[in-house]
Amino acid sequence: MSNRDDLLAGAKKCLLEKGYSRTTARDIAQASGVSLAAIGYHFGSKDALMNEAMFQAIGEWGDHLEQAFAKAGPELSVQERFSRVFDDVSATFDQNQSLWMASFELIIELDHIPGAREMFRNAIPEARRGLANLILGIPEDEIPPDLELGAGAVLYSLMAGLLIQRFADTERTPTGADLARGLRQLADVLEARDKAAAAS
Repeated sequence: MSNRDDLLAGAKKCLLEKGYSRTTARDIAQASGVSLAAIGYHFGSKDALMNEAMFQAIGEWGDHLEQAFAKAGPELSVQERFSRVFDDVSATFDQNQSLWMASFELIIELDHIPGAREMFRNAIPEARRGLANLILGIPEDEIPPDLELGAGAVLYSLMAGLLIQRFADTERTPTGADLARGLRQLADVLEARDKAAAAS
């Protein structure tokens, strides 16, 4: 591996072991076996390196989820895909809790870490398309903007909320089936209220 790759690997290791804000440039240099000066040379700053490490780590989590899901085969219905994806999200949270805690920590500090807000702004549409692809079966490059900002945004919001609930109250975390039922309940209420408003 190159020094750049070693630095990213070291940063990801520190991210999971120490969190985002508690990791120092010296920690990364020690974990990667690369000099402190190399951080500035390859990334410009420790923050830029940590942002890239976070982006890669979350991307690797998403790739792992996709690969595990692909093994299930294409025969699943959309409802089955929905339930399975959100059950898998809960399961992988338990396995990657350090990563998600570091991610929450970074979100809280978005305006205090150079480049962090821009990184998330660029990553969120990709995450919306990825979830729409997993659940609806539409290739990411064929997902139109209105679907990304509609169904994709709802799916992303559900995922973020599910992760928070999983961390706060593991025993009562909703399952994928619970979330699917909840969406149907909301749709039924909205439809009934629309009909009532139209009839009045």
